[in-house]
Amino acid sequence: MSQSLATQVGSLSLSSCVMTASGTSGHGDELSAYGDLSQLGAVVVKSLSPFAHPGNPAPRVATLPVGMLNSVGLQGEGLAQWIDEELPRLRKRGASVVVSVWGRSIEDYAACGEALAGVGVDAIEVNVSCPNVEDRSRMFAHSAQATHDAVSAVGRAGLTPRWAKLSPNTFELPEIAAAAQDAGAEAITAINTVLGMSIDVEQRRLRLGAGGGGLSGPAIHNVAVRAVFECAKANPGLPIVGVGGVHRGIDAIELIMAGACAVQVGTASFADPRAAWRIASEISLWMHDHGVNAIDELIGVAHG
Repeated sequence: MSQSLATQVGSLSLSSCVMTASGTSGHGDELSAYGDLSQLGAVVVKSLSPFAHPGNPAPRVATLPVGMLNSVGLQGEGLAQWIDEELPRLRKRGASVVVSVWGRSIEDYAACGEALAGVGVDAIEVNVSCPNVEDRSRMFAHSAQATHDAVSAVGRAGLTPRWAKLSPNTFELPEIAAAAQDAGAEAITAINTVLGMSIDVEQRRLRLGAGGGGLSGPAIHNVAVRAVFECAKANPGLPIVGVGGVHRGIDAIELIMAGACAVQVGTASFADPRAAWRIASEISLWMHDHGVNAIDELIGVAHG
């Protein structure tokens, strides 16, 4: 019997549990040169806002022995242009599309929801790992109330399903996950990058133009495993999309055993643009070798 990677994330049925991660595969069909996008669970596009945003000053990326630091700063042309130009290309490729959105205020998030009403995306991932200008630039994802308000604002236009992409840089992650669910999120995505910094010791200066940045790659994988496990334990039944340091099929399986129903592949795609497809194949092979027929047999098994 062939192994099934099909999964359910809230009300959304996906043919594969493997997706791309926001910010690592562009705004559109850039990865189509390396594989069939329709074979992935979904393409999760780089986060978009209701307005064009130039991003942070260069340099924006620093490679590390354990991954990378990035401070791209959510650069993008805005939702209107994406809807007109990029979404049709993704649909033509047969991809399931999850659009990631961000804002600097609650009304920005509401504007995202209004812009996406009726355009036909498969899900909206509400990226709350952004500075809240209405709360001293404190990150939305570091507050249960701010997370609730942002997720709720995106849903004012009646959009569903919504997922909330959460930050690991807080001790209240399970409670914030619950707040997102209470606001109407059908799932959470855990985790976003870990705050970090790197110094060029020869030049005696910071390596990123904006100062600090987000650490991603293998270094944060076990942070992601713990975050998924704790959110699943504290919020039974809440669908979780696991992301963080997924470079091999076994990394994805670990997140699924921790409680994720799907995974996203991010930083691995920079070194290997075919990583998402390769990792899906590695998951299938592991399942075959271990007598597992369907991915849902593995979800949360580490909880006993």
